[in-house]
Amino acid sequence: MVEEFAFASATELLELISSRQVSPVEATEAFLGRIERVDGALNSFLLVTVDLAMDSARAAEAALVRGDELGRLHGLPMSIKDTQMTGGVRTTSGSVLFRDRVPERDSAVVERVKGAGAVILGKTNVPEFGLVGTCENLLGGFGRNPWDTERTPGGSSGGAAAGVAAGLCAVATGSDGGGSIRIPANFCGVYGIKPTQGRVSGYTGLCGPAMPYSLSQNGPLTRTVRDAALMLEVLSGHDSRDPTSLRVAAPDFMAAVDRPLGRLRVGWSEDFGFARVDPEVVAITSGAAAVFEELGCVVEEADFAIEPPYNTFGAVIAGDFYANYGGYGAGQVEQMTDYARFLLEIGSGVTVGSYARALGEMDRLRGVMGDLFERYDLLLSPTSCFPAFSYGEFPGEVSGVSRYPDQYWNGAFTLPVNVAGHPAAAVPAGLSRGGLPVGLHVVGRKYDEATVLSASAAFERARPWIGVRPRVSEL
Repeated sequence: MVEEFAFASATELLELISSRQVSPVEATEAFLGRIERVDGALNSFLLVTVDLAMDSARAAEAALVRGDELGRLHGLPMSIKDTQMTGGVRTTSGSVLFRDRVPERDSAVVERVKGAGAVILGKTNVPEFGLVGTCENLLGGFGRNPWDTERTPGGSSGGAAAGVAAGLCAVATGSDGGGSIRIPANFCGVYGIKPTQGRVSGYTGLCGPAMPYSLSQNGPLTRTVRDAALMLEVLSGHDSRDPTSLRVAAPDFMAAVDRPLGRLRVGWSEDFGFARVDPEVVAITSGAAAVFEELGCVVEEADFAIEPPYNTFGAVIAGDFYANYGGYGAGQVEQMTDYARFLLEIGSGVTVGSYARALGEMDRLRGVMGDLFERYDLLLSPTSCFPAFSYGEFPGEVSGVSRYPDQYWNGAFTLPVNVAGHPAAAVPAGLSRGGLPVGLHVVGRKYDEATVLSASAAFERARPWIGVRPRVSEL
């Protein structure tokens, strides 16, 4: 029974809890037991909050017994990404500089899931400051992929995706500034959705100078599309503490999951006009795109060609990072990972002109994407250029930084969508010959997460994936 509900959907587990077939304490103990047994091979958690989780579970069980009104995530064991502040709980952002930080306040995401009654199991592994698409930091072991522990789970929400895939939590929170939800979902064989920019509050819970909210957006990683729709309903809503927070009410995301797909106009691009993609990834994702024709959609090659995104928007990314961390002293910088130091160096050289030109290119891309979605309801592509890669055998190097492969660190397919602010999801599409997950990227019109969810759910019904478990699940 423990194994079965560890891999059940969150909505199914919530039904078991609300009907008292499974107690919050039983569910929490089961997930904590799996973490203890399995996570030594994965390092998906930086911190497991055993006492806090059990206290929350007992309180949730008492509320059930009393017949209290229940939140939408009542008693559900879940994880929080370690870049998201959790009041009273160590939150490191993957950096040794913050190894002892215990924030006073919750981020908006943590407020929302706590308010809905979730049980927090712990904080999931991230690269330092959430910067890169692997799960490396100087706090401990690398985060590992549950399909092959010699490979990365992706990043920056790598621990979150690995934990969901391995049955260590029912759902997980993530954030995505250039692919950090979708690429780990793609590498780990789970569902991840980045909402429209501003749909979910970016309030961090920290005090500090105002900084742009131009790229990053919080969202869920889940086993099913319905779970993601539920999480989005919990997380969404205006928050005056985030100046970019949308003031319009969120759609009924749960209803969208069951909505008939209709004859959608769907564009497909295997390379966005520039990316070099593994032929096996193209074969799997183009085959997944063809499923939408079986579902009654009109699918055609999209005339969509853009410049490589990091070269185009790197001045904004590096400049913003330098504005946040450029004031650290030499001794503190020496404690950072190679990539963080590299990005500080790049950021220190960003000029006003280069930053302004990058902002102009952002506006240009938003216009191009807007034009594209005058013709299409959805845009499909690969999520990443290749499956999860080995920590020991990186496919290439960029600008002398040997840890990160070309065509990956810049989020070929994902970063442009962050720049444009559109919603997008990674949908499990199949396995490579080596047994590694490959995900289809489903991009929607701005503010239209509902169609992304509807299309994802239709694909899930046509090609179900929840019963496909990673190798580490056998431990």
